[in-house]
Amino acid sequence: MSRANALSLAAFAGLALVPFAVHNSYYVHMITVVLVFAIVLFGLDLIVGYVGEISLGHFGLFAIGAYTAGLLVVKAGMPLPLALMAAGAVTAVFGACVAFPAVRTSGPYFAMATLAFGTIALVVLNGWADLTEGARGLAAPKPSIAGLELDGSRFYWIVCGVFVAAWLVVGRIVASPYGRAFQALQGSVIAADSVGVSGVGYKILAFTISAAFTGLAGGLYIFSEEYVTPQSFNFEMTVVFLLALIVGGRRSRLGALLGAALAVWLPDLLGDIEAFRFVAIASTLILLGIALWRLVKGGGRRTDWVPALVSLGVTVLSFRLATMTEQRLTIFGLILLGAIVYLPQGIVGSISALIAARRRAGKIAQASPVDRVDLLLPRTIAAGSLALRDVTVRFEGLVAIRGLTMHIERGTVHGLIGPNGAGKSTVINTLTGLYKPDEGIIAVGDTSLTGAHMVDIARLGVARTFQNVQLFGQMTVLQNVLVGRHRSYRSNLLDVMLATARFRRDEVEQTERARQLLGFVGLGEQADRDARSLPYGKQRLLEIARALATEPRILLLDEPAAGLNPLEIADLVEILRKIRASGITMLLTEHHMDVIMALSDRVTVLDFGERIAEGRPGDVVADPRVIEAYLGSAVAA
Repeated sequence: MSRANALSLAAFAGLALVPFAVHNSYYVHMITVVLVFAIVLFGLDLIVGYVGEISLGHFGLFAIGAYTAGLLVVKAGMPLPLALMAAGAVTAVFGACVAFPAVRTSGPYFAMATLAFGTIALVVLNGWADLTEGARGLAAPKPSIAGLELDGSRFYWIVCGVFVAAWLVVGRIVASPYGRAFQALQGSVIAADSVGVSGVGYKILAFTISAAFTGLAGGLYIFSEEYVTPQSFNFEMTVVFLLALIVGGRRSRLGALLGAALAVWLPDLLGDIEAFRFVAIASTLILLGIALWRLVKGGGRRTDWVPALVSLGVTVLSFRLATMTEQRLTIFGLILLGAIVYLPQGIVGSISALIAARRRAGKIAQASPVDRVDLLLPRTIAAGSLALRDVTVRFEGLVAIRGLTMHIERGTVHGLIGPNGAGKSTVINTLTGLYKPDEGIIAVGDTSLTGAHMVDIARLGVARTFQNVQLFGQMTVLQNVLVGRHRSYRSNLLDVMLATARFRRDEVEQTERARQLLGFVGLGEQADRDARSLPYGKQRLLEIARALATEPRILLLDEPAAGLNPLEIADLVEILRKIRASGITMLLTEHHMDVIMALSDRVTVLDFGERIAEGRPGDVVADPRVIEAYLGSAVAA
């Protein structure tokens, strides 16, 4: 058993023993609510921490779960376990219905859409008095199970069991292809679409799973409180959930648990002067320590004295103002602000990031060396040909591509050159579905791509890199490539949640493939680094490795040598030669003519969106029209 699993098992055992160690029923109830809120935060974290969207409507989902379970037990006599499963399922359905329109927006619009749903849910619960009892509230005493009456301790064990199950399931999801897909959406939805991971589809899935956990927690909450009204669930509850997640730490189950504990216990501490004084002083002393450490690390810069003095001042105020309620709220606000400023990843997240950075500093990932890319990409489909016929793309009054006809032969490298603004990137964006052609036909072999979505085009075997690097920067180098391997997994979500042998085999196999691809582009030793920390040239190579991970028939490279130094360009050319030798069809846009000349079988030249020349590289560079429009006499010579 690993050390992490042993610690988790010990912690779960400790949770189960709480009723024996804590004899005050009020404190047992408070710990029960902490575990219920933690389950909500597990689900909310999938949206906030992984997908990167803010949901302000989880209070509505929480209410739906609570009323579903309460009504099924109280009015329909359903057993508690079935009622809890129904609460999760019903809430998941509502979550999917909300997500379907909401995920097509982002940022504040997504947040407002979810807030509108939460508000509507409470209006319906309040107005449908025949079913929900309306403003009178719904009484839901703790039910019995198999004739055994549930008191506070017995119900705590049920909540504890559900919490442990939720902890395990969430941990498996976020460490699986699904969790990587969710996190990729936060990095770049366009890049995710380009490797066949649907941004819309996986946002809906993430929100649906999040809603299921929230509804399950709501079902537990109503029997914990034994009485709720629609007013028990309000916008303030969502704010509390979000703050708890931010302070505890996003993308961390332990952070969610810590945040839930703070959300439940801090309001009580406000009424306990001695407890408040202890927490306020301890918190501000920690902040003071962090400020002083930054002061020393920063070499005594004058600006570093400010947070140190502020933290010291808050500590002194804690002694003087602990008996005054308004000031206590102010101090807690300062503590919360300090935690967000000093620990932007939350308490647990910041500590975990520090530990992970130290581990990565002394760790070098080993990858099996592979020289031939065709050994990594066993083919069931031959390389494809690509054709454009009379393609025109307009942006309002601007014609970016005009009547372009171009045929890329199977297994060849086709160069696409031209001056800035000639339409080269527009061609690649149109071929991959980012732009829709206004006229003309695009086809891979006999399959039309005209008007197809990026995800569908990627699943047909068309992969790409970007002129401006599009990585999943907050993920590791290895995880970036594993997102590219996403469609190669044979296991499904149920396999992931149950940790079946099929999923475990999949994970081992795809991880080894991803490491081999990193070795192929020379990044084998960088596997555990954050992608955003790589030098720019290495980021270019990582994009190529991620594109190759999809096992493409056609690879579109949008200025892969841009920004590279001569040594990096030489390495890039060697890698692209090996890819060409594997038989993958390539379309290469580039300003470095030495790269074009070294790799291309044919070259097409664009100027103002129109083709002005096409042929073998040597013939094209000698064409007077190409010299005049793009190369100039010195380059042509």
